[in-house]
Amino acid sequence: MTDVAAEIKEVTGALQSAFEEFKTKNDKRIDGVESEKSALADKVDSLQSKLKELEEIKTNLEALETKQNRIGSNHSKSPEAEAHKAGFLKFMRKGDDTGLADLEQKALNTTADADGGFAVPEELDREISSLLRDASPMRQVCRVITVSSADYKKLINKHGAATGWVGEEDSRPGTGTPQLAQVTPFMGEIYANPGATQTMLDDAFFDAEAWLSEEVRYEFAAAENTAFTSGDGLKKPKGLLAYATSLNNDATRTFGEIQHKVSGSSGVIAADDIKKFPYLMRAAYRAGASYMMNTNSLGEIMVLKDSQGNYLWRPGLEAGQPSTLGGYGLVENEDMPDIAANANAIAFGNFQRAYYIVDRLGTRALRDPFTNKPYVHFYTTKRVGGMLVDSNAVKFLKVAA
Repeated sequence: MTDVAAEIKEVTGALQSAFEEFKTKNDKRIDGVESEKSALADKVDSLQSKLKELEEIKTNLEALETKQNRIGSNHSKSPEAEAHKAGFLKFMRKGDDTGLADLEQKALNTTADADGGFAVPEELDREISSLLRDASPMRQVCRVITVSSADYKKLINKHGAATGWVGEEDSRPGTGTPQLAQVTPFMGEIYANPGATQTMLDDAFFDAEAWLSEEVRYEFAAAENTAFTSGDGLKKPKGLLAYATSLNNDATRTFGEIQHKVSGSSGVIAADDIKKFPYLMRAAYRAGASYMMNTNSLGEIMVLKDSQGNYLWRPGLEAGQPSTLGGYGLVENEDMPDIAANANAIAFGNFQRAYYIVDRLGTRALRDPFTNKPYVHFYTTKRVGGMLVDSNAVKFLKVAA
């Protein structure tokens, strides 16, 4: 019994000793963790302080950059351009053109126009061009280029050079000469003559620039779009519809002619006509191609269905997304003809490649306070042209007679 009690006491002592050792080591571990946590907290606080400091520096830099950009925007135009703009506005409001011709020449590096009037400041000129693009369907889809003179020519490669295959030691026969064609725009001068009262012009809150832009926009846009679509080329651009058309395909058609397809039924366009129409055009041109027609024609096309009963026309349900026809984009152009016998009522094309609109740099304005008192008119002119560049890039769907 004594031996058992002694063994129990010995084991108990060993356990106590082990427990004490455990507590000591555990306490040290806890103290170490707390110490590490404290050190880590100090590091976190230091890091947060640095981050806060960095954020303040970043904020200050952004504020400085914004200020510099604002200063840069105020001074992005040359002093000559600023002086020209101020002089032009003075001319618009008061009719005072003192020194304006010199300011114009310095700002735009041009000579005086023999036809009279003064060049619209470049900033306002570009605003007019931007508004025209928004108002004209043809400007939205065709390529628009700006030139500094009327002497613009486009060289077209008709791909006439011959090629062939030869062996390593065979003689090399001569190849055919590439066939090149030159196209030039049909240019014309378009004008608008908006009028305002002198009282309006004297009003400090009347935005003369915006008024002139808007007035010119409405008058220019309608006349321009008609010319780009169907103009005869006489003192105006030659429009797409004015070019000769043919049933011949791209390989056999005369350069400058546009291929047309005749609808299957007299006086109408059917679903099969629409579905087959795009495949007159080679695949390389179909990428980016779209339909063009007027609203009346669209009203008739919208109800067409395929053989499974699906409508060919799909509305653009999201903001900014155009409606589609047979999977291709759709452009509404009110200057296209209605669906009627012998009319090229629907166009399908890659219009960026097919037709160029050529803007002559510079819009001019002549102030006329005498002709129609008490109104002050601004006879505003610009030169613009248009031309068919690639007749393979557009096709017409012609309504059968």
